[in-house]
Amino acid sequence: MSKIVHPYAHRLTILRDWKSHWFADAGKYREYLRGDVLLREYLEKKLRGQYVSSIEIERNQKTTRFTLRTSRPGLIIGRSGEGAAKLKSDILKKMDKLKLPKTEDFKLEVVEIGNPEADAAIVAYMIAEGLEKRMPYRRVIKQTLEKVMAAGGVQGARIVLSGRLGGAEIARTEDLKRGSIPLQTFRADIDFKRERAILPYGTIGIKVWIYRGKVFADKKKEVKS
Repeated sequence: MSKIVHPYAHRLTILRDWKSHWFADAGKYREYLRGDVLLREYLEKKLRGQYVSSIEIERNQKTTRFTLRTSRPGLIIGRSGEGAAKLKSDILKKMDKLKLPKTEDFKLEVVEIGNPEADAAIVAYMIAEGLEKRMPYRRVIKQTLEKVMAAGGVQGARIVLSGRLGGAEIARTEDLKRGSIPLQTFRADIDFKRERAILPYGTIGIKVWIYRGKVFADKKKEVKS
């Protein structure tokens, strides 16, 4: 029997890196892990609608750094950095409320994504946004898939919707695919994301796969090493 593995976790240390960067002894590991989970849930809920792709957390003895990758940094930063300053203070207040360990210095960085149509998280939110505006689901996924395939470097994409599509009484699944998606190839750069669209008649589940070609090791680096 086949086993389903998350495409991101399947390529960790090969093409992907961990989204949390820190080292802790046995005493602090549990607190750091709890803090990462709770703060990610808080930020994903708070920043929904601001096209955030990923949240990376980095810690050392003196500094804690949060890196938000988004296609629309202006929505988070705001005028003259007011939005970023408020978000930073909100995170610190949340850490105090949850009694999470804090360091002397706290930094918040907002990084812009250059090619948002090739990012699965942003594409999944675009679909959810269209569905929540009550647009026809077939038109939404077809138009979105065309935009994704037109983006630079994309060689394949797949979108799956599950739930009471169109308000039907019986839930079903709609699947649309273009190009190739070699899920079992380690060097294949595949981005994956799950998302939900909250509608009056129920929740629609969204899955997006985007294949951005194969990644090969740099031959010059191999020769030097």
